[in-house]
Amino acid sequence: MRFDILTLFPAMFTGPLTESILKRAAQAALLQFQLHDIRDYATDKHKMVDDSPTGGGAGMVMKPGPLALCTEAVLAADPNPAPVVLMTPSGRVFNQNMAREWAKLPRLVLVCGHYEGIDERYIERYVTDQVSLGDFVLTGGELAAMTIVDAVGRLVPEVLDPESLAHESHDDGLLEYPHYTKPADWNGVAVPPILLSGHHANIAKWRHEQRLRRTLERRPDMLHHATLSKKDRQLLKEWGWQEKSEGKS
Repeated sequence: MRFDILTLFPAMFTGPLTESILKRAAQAALLQFQLHDIRDYATDKHKMVDDSPTGGGAGMVMKPGPLALCTEAVLAADPNPAPVVLMTPSGRVFNQNMAREWAKLPRLVLVCGHYEGIDERYIERYVTDQVSLGDFVLTGGELAAMTIVDAVGRLVPEVLDPESLAHESHDDGLLEYPHYTKPADWNGVAVPPILLSGHHANIAKWRHEQRLRRTLERRPDMLHHATLSKKDRQLLKEWGWQEKSEGKS
């Protein structure tokens, strides 16, 4: 899978894309990262990529021209179609379902906004999706793009062992169960005895119940959309969960 990232600050990606799993995936030709400096497409002698907001106001706005030239060059460089995704606090919130869908694509174009924002005319002409990491504001879209590359890239086939992706947080609407390793007793705190029993069915049952309990405690909102069995619902209600009635928010 290929990621094309349009940014004013390509050096910010040096660490995240050149370490750990993403680095190994790139070396194995499973992932490809192309960084495109938007400033290279500015046509004036000062390489200006921003200007004051029309109508007044604070800050600066990214100009449509350099972004458009950069985007057109990126799209023309690879015959595979690709969504053009803008990182913006105004976008829909990124989630695991989106990561899974995008991991099936041959390529993804990520546009990193900066300053006060981007000229709306560029957005209307080129952007196919707008995405936010949550209800907060960053100084630019670079950190959001790094996060999306990591979340999507790890789901591309062969990047990770399929077993590592089983029962992850958000995989089926539940958070992940707690993990333990050696030593069995650390600073007086013991690993739950069930994990040392060797009884795989009981361990699986315990882990599933831990996922339910952790989701109820930390993200009860997720339970209303999670994949739950009749037994799951009964257990949650015993722990105090109040299931929403159909038709009610």
